[in-house]
Amino acid sequence: MKDETVIAIEGLTFRYDGAPVLEDVNLTISEKEFVWVVGPNGGGKTTLLKLILGLLRPVRGIVRVFGRSPGKARPRIGYMPQYVRLDPQFPVDVMDIVLMGRLGNGVRWGPHRKHDKEVAAQALREVGLWEKQGHSFSTLSGGQQRRLLIARALACKPDLLLLDEPTANLDLVVEQELFELLRKLNQRLTIVMVSHDPAFVSQFVERVVCVNRRVAVHPTSEMEEEIMNELYGRRVRLVRHDQYNANGRCV
Repeated sequence: MKDETVIAIEGLTFRYDGAPVLEDVNLTISEKEFVWVVGPNGGGKTTLLKLILGLLRPVRGIVRVFGRSPGKARPRIGYMPQYVRLDPQFPVDVMDIVLMGRLGNGVRWGPHRKHDKEVAAQALREVGLWEKQGHSFSTLSGGQQRRLLIARALACKPDLLLLDEPTANLDLVVEQELFELLRKLNQRLTIVMVSHDPAFVSQFVERVVCVNRRVAVHPTSEMEEEIMNELYGRRVRLVRHDQYNANGRCV
């Protein structure tokens, strides 16, 4: 049952250097929803996530997360950014990267506490990477790297998980496996996932938030080509990712 309002945005407007990026945004997301944020590049999707995180402040309007300002709610938010640049020569392994997610939870640089290591280990098990704990980031496949970054976000023990383009450049089989993981996490977490890809898995995602400076919300059952064409300003084709042939190709 979804009773608690996790994210409440009212009348939000945001500008970069005077140029409007988001205008008059109103959005409510409830506990344990799985929401997909879609839209063209430059439409404001990542900016919306940063406003929810409190990394940016609106020019006008209100953002509340768990009934508080985003900054005060941040300990309850796990975040996977769109771009992560890790030097392959930097001497950290998979476990070290997950432990980075414990920073900000009363943890400072230095020896990690036993509890933090236990939380990180549980996050690795949850994403299926426990056996890779001593490996370097560069040795992981693209799908494993995404799972690792999700584990890092889980290490803060969040109630809300924000994911920015987690499936970008993944093949369909790996993407489907990632969605299966997110479906399991959604049993206990509210998930907001950003993508510019108009394809979606309707059995996982409950609502689609369309962002192109303004915001419109649709149930997945209403997501038709006409709506997506209007959003992207061109013809797009919706592709279901839940049907595969024996070779792992979408059919």
